[in-house]
Amino acid sequence: MDQPDSGIWDVMLQYDYFGAFWVSIQLTFWAAVFSFVLGTVLAIMRVSPVGSLRRAATMYVNTVRNLPLTLVILACSLGLWGQLGVVLASEESSDFISTNSFRLAVLGLTLYTSCFVCESLRSGINTVPVGQSEAARSIGLGFGQVMGLVILPQAIRGAITPLGNTLVALAKNTTVAQAAGVVQASSFMITAIDQNGNMIFPIFVVVAIGWVAVVLPIGLITTSLSRRFGVSR
Repeated sequence: MDQPDSGIWDVMLQYDYFGAFWVSIQLTFWAAVFSFVLGTVLAIMRVSPVGSLRRAATMYVNTVRNLPLTLVILACSLGLWGQLGVVLASEESSDFISTNSFRLAVLGLTLYTSCFVCESLRSGINTVPVGQSEAARSIGLGFGQVMGLVILPQAIRGAITPLGNTLVALAKNTTVAQAAGVVQASSFMITAIDQNGNMIFPIFVVVAIGWVAVVLPIGLITTSLSRRFGVSR
């Protein structure tokens, strides 16, 4: 239904502009947390002395990061839920569909983004002098202790900038959650333009402003952390 007399503010309120961006922020937060955990595990596997773990992590990273994100999201939504019946929420809850779609989208974003987190951490690991791990092993530390106490703390400091870039990309990639039926920022834009064809450019502008408000602080915080904690070699 056209609403030619509506102002852009009315459109923002009518289609829940702020709620849509809040969902995008929640998607970014939860996917970032889980991606960091999974990416760290993959990075440890990639530098592990066990050949089978190195090969498994390498195969996963090289396969998933070269897939379109839309394919990964659809595999989680249509494949896991639609085909295999895997659900991540209680089927008895009143908001089952929205909660399950949200969690499946987080799963898809996590599986995809963890590959880039892994490579960022691996680049950080490469900045740590080999002599430090050799010195740690010489005093009897095992692989897990060397990674947890010596290598990873320095690797994370050395990878702050690429991890920040990955987080920025993740925030913008949440628009693909539309494919899983999650109502977020891109859903607002699509619906608002569809129902208000005379306000396309104002809608583009407010959506762009929203994304700048979400992404710009991430870049500023990353730059600040990199200057404060980054490792200069």
